[in-house]
Amino acid sequence: MRANIPKGMGGGPQNMQAMIRQAQKMQEDMAAKQEELDAREYEIKAGGGVVTVKINGKKEILSIDLDPEIVDPDDVETLSDLLVAGVNEAIKRVETTNAAEMEKITGSMNMPGMF
Repeated sequence: MRANIPKGMGGGPQNMQAMIRQAQKMQEDMAAKQEELDAREYEIKAGGGVVTVKINGKKEILSIDLDPEIVDPDDVETLSDLLVAGVNEAIKRVETTNAAEMEKITGSMNMPGMF
């Protein structure tokens, strides 16, 4: 018994080659975009602007600047909390930006581990 597959369904070698080329192009575009994103620098302010965190797209902290008015030797806990909030916000910004930029390339396609 033979299955009747309508023309255009199932593809064939040329359709498969086109899909492979498209996937390779997407992979190249994603690699280029990732390189661009890794080179970006972000500046995030926390605590009403008293803490400024600079981070790059690789999630490496470049600097942390503190407003001198928040440096209170009797209240190290508040300073620590502000630093943690600033670093966490910086990491979140990088991840959100990276995800949005990659989605522009992949559309809504979910391909965990493929690229």
